[in-house]
Amino acid sequence: MKHYSLDEWMKYVKNEVDDDTREMFEDHLYSCDQCLDLYLIAVEEAEDELPVMADELNFTDMVMSKVQNQSQAIIIPFPEQKKPEKKKTVHKTAIFHYAVAAAMTILLMTTGVFQSLTQYAEGVQNTNFQEKKNSVTEGLVDKTFAWMDSLESNNKEEGK
Repeated sequence: MKHYSLDEWMKYVKNEVDDDTREMFEDHLYSCDQCLDLYLIAVEEAEDELPVMADELNFTDMVMSKVQNQSQAIIIPFPEQKKPEKKKTVHKTAIFHYAVAAAMTILLMTTGVFQSLTQYAEGVQNTNFQEKKNSVTEGLVDKTFAWMDSLESNNKEEGK
């Protein structure tokens, strides 16, 4: 990246460079902090040579009034246009959706789909209740008796 000297920035501040060079300097300022510092130093040094504003207090008011006058001159009122009303299609209305849902419910009720679903669910629930699950305590008791029986059989074999 090429850096510009303080003398080059002084020429830029005093407007002694052509338009292409000016644009190149401005683009460079966006990407180089070192040159931005040099530019600020050049502005401070050339501050005495820059023209002084005649009416600093009213400057902002003058600029704002000019901007407001220009913005009022630019505004072109467009004639109000009414948008044509679009009819909603029947299948996009809420009443249509409710009617379809009601018709499907009645159809499913008359064909017995809900009845067969409830019978299937009852059958699944009854098979779960019919299965007898052994408790943990019963399992421990059974294993204990089996262990005791094996001990007795070992004692009988040793005693023979």
